[in-house]
Amino acid sequence: MLNNCHEKTSGTGSSPAAGHRLNPGSVSAEAPGALGPKGLQEKNVVITVARELQAQLQAGGRYRVMLTRAGDSFVALRERVARAEQAKADLFLSIHADSHPDPDVRGASIYTLSEEASDREAAALAARENGGPMNLPSGSVARTLVAMAQRGTGNDSRRFADGVVTTFGKSGLRLLPRSHREAGFAVLTSPDIPAALVELGYLSNPQDSKLLTVRQHQMALARALRASIDTHFVTSGPVKKA
Repeated sequence: MLNNCHEKTSGTGSSPAAGHRLNPGSVSAEAPGALGPKGLQEKNVVITVARELQAQLQAGGRYRVMLTRAGDSFVALRERVARAEQAKADLFLSIHADSHPDPDVRGASIYTLSEEASDREAAALAARENGGPMNLPSGSVARTLVAMAQRGTGNDSRRFADGVVTTFGKSGLRLLPRSHREAGFAVLTSPDIPAALVELGYLSNPQDSKLLTVRQHQMALARALRASIDTHFVTSGPVKKA
């Protein structure tokens, strides 16, 4: 899978742009992430969509966008979070494409941080993304959620995720049932940055796998994410950092 983490900045006039970071999933030649039935690799899908989203966001001059990785390289989960914090990002978006034992399962979904998973599939996805318990120390999610509640970033994350679901639906992009889910994702554990993880679809599904290689569909996904980000900053404004 690919985590797309972009740092963006938005603003008008002489005010500073809001900072955001996109995290294209840290996969590499040795660990390409999810695989499609014909060998389609998640890492190639997500970096393509991440770069398209970056280009669309930067085209208007309102955003400063950074990728946690620019090429075929591995970046550890903690390093992804650290890079976003160091850049004082206003939004962290992790972009992926999943696989599922049932090839009929398809559609996009979005996830935010929670100590208890909303369902078994969300818990399983978080376990895969985290790469093992050592990447998510005991109690770290609970501590992060307390800090997020104090700063308001938890509510901002959930509002952004709900906005993505709404925008995808209006754009005619297929969504997984119960499209906004929650679990303990290590990559979403910065208490200062609203964050979400989006799954663009399932490489294990023939229709999703084919669509994710189509340029027009990749651009449509990027447009929907860009529109969601625009709406997020119009309604909530940039996060104030110390």
